[in-house]
Amino acid sequence: MGKIIGIDFGIKRTGLAITDDLKIIAGGLDTVLTNQLMDTLLRMVKQDQVEVFVIGQARRMSGELSDVEVNIVEFIKVLQKKIPSIPVARQDERFTSKLALNAMITGGVKKSDRRNKQKGLVDKVSATLILQAYLENQ
Repeated sequence: MGKIIGIDFGIKRTGLAITDDLKIIAGGLDTVLTNQLMDTLLRMVKQDQVEVFVIGQARRMSGELSDVEVNIVEFIKVLQKKIPSIPVARQDERFTSKLALNAMITGGVKKSDRRNKQKGLVDKVSATLILQAYLENQ
């Protein structure tokens, strides 16, 4: 059985999440520099049987696509050229950063840790939320 990879794409950093073997639960995996993302995904595909990449679709509150969506679409084109055998699915990512921060607070992450590690941790948690939402919609 393959796994599903969740991706919270960002211009500088990208959060990654992965499902369990049964594809029931999403778990945070890592935050990588976006310029290292393709190499990371290629390594993951070699290590695990990956069935699908789920990439967040950046939308504003109004439902319009946000500015970063242009970069996401370009990344998807490159991803599909480099790894054509694995399909790409999209999942609305509105509110994931706010939900991720709230989850960190609820989970007891200290304010100083949130401040110092916040950006990378929020990206990873956001990727997890994107992937979990995808799983729940399937």
